[in-house]
Amino acid sequence: MDTVTVQTTTDKLLAHKEGAIGWITFNNPARHNAVSMSMWESVPRALDAFEQDPDIRLVILKGAGEKAFVSGADISEFKEKRASKEAAEAYNAAGEACHRALQEFPKPTIAMIRGYCIGGGCAVAIDCDIRIAAEDSVYAIPAGRLGLGYRYEGIRRLIDLVGPSFAAEIFFTARKFNAQEALAMSLINRLVPVAELESYTRGYAGMIADNAPLTLAAVKRSVLERHKDPSVRDLKRCNDMVDACFASRDYEEGRSAFMEKRRPVFKGR
Repeated sequence: MDTVTVQTTTDKLLAHKEGAIGWITFNNPARHNAVSMSMWESVPRALDAFEQDPDIRLVILKGAGEKAFVSGADISEFKEKRASKEAAEAYNAAGEACHRALQEFPKPTIAMIRGYCIGGGCAVAIDCDIRIAAEDSVYAIPAGRLGLGYRYEGIRRLIDLVGPSFAAEIFFTARKFNAQEALAMSLINRLVPVAELESYTRGYAGMIADNAPLTLAAVKRSVLERHKDPSVRDLKRCNDMVDACFASRDYEEGRSAFMEKRRPVFKGR
């Protein structure tokens, strides 16, 4: 299968497409894929390119190497990048823009997790729709050991995923949780042997890519709105997207394929 590279602003954040799949790789293995400011800034740009490409049906995020998905923010650059109030605000804005872009991305996203998934890495994984993890994956949010504060939105997304009691345990203890514990908390969706992680994830991605894009987008929008406070939920947008599904050629194709007992070919329109 041909691959096409997507331009980013740093070689520590790689993006390319393979058929219907867009790939984003956190490429800082020397620091266990710790995320620098330029990496935070590059993620929304890569996602924008994937959103504009009609061939891309979903995006998979992964870490380079065998040790980590993402081990958190690159603290080594804090002294330079957060030296003043203005610099700290700019750094925080880059991180928040990355998380917002992942959350609002209209196509399905999968975090393919191996090794360390720590702090900001957990946040990136939680931003994704599905988390498929290897048996060697490890999870933690060590804010309590660093004196960091977590904003309400980030904590609420974790609560929505694992519930208030597990969210409290993760933050209060600041300890590492193994993959089995993460699965029991519903922090991850699927747990597979290390050797099968990529093949399993690719298979899952292929299953998703075969389905109707408008249906998936409508479901994702409803999930996103569910995360918001009731006072700001855009239910009209959700309903309009459902109506668009019923008015689409893909709906006609799905019905025809079902009656003809064949595999549907969806075009996203």
